[in-house]
Amino acid sequence: MTATTVDIGNQPDGTLVIRPHGSLDASDAVELRRTLVQAIRHTRPLRLILDLGAVGELDPINLGTLVAACHLGDDHQVAVFLDHPRAEIAAQLSTAGVPTHRLRHVAGAQPMR
Repeated sequence: MTATTVDIGNQPDGTLVIRPHGSLDASDAVELRRTLVQAIRHTRPLRLILDLGAVGELDPINLGTLVAACHLGDDHQVAVFLDHPRAEIAAQLSTAGVPTHRLRHVAGAQPMR
């Protein structure tokens, strides 16, 4: 994952936002994992938002990395949220064990009535 495929920024309230772009495949796995571990274990923001709005596809390795990031965040008292995933990616994450309260602003989701 190069600087052109991920943006990292801070919000005024101390939230760390990581925005990957494009399709996340096996060639991105090591760098994504490093970025998330560094953020959760060393930076330790109160909240970490993974903004998935610009992610087109997610391979199984990176899917597992995002699920593990949620668990690692729990272990280190960092609230991890996955924002703006496409409906298909949100379904994959949910099936893989990401609690639905961590999936926010799902693109293409039907509002609950």
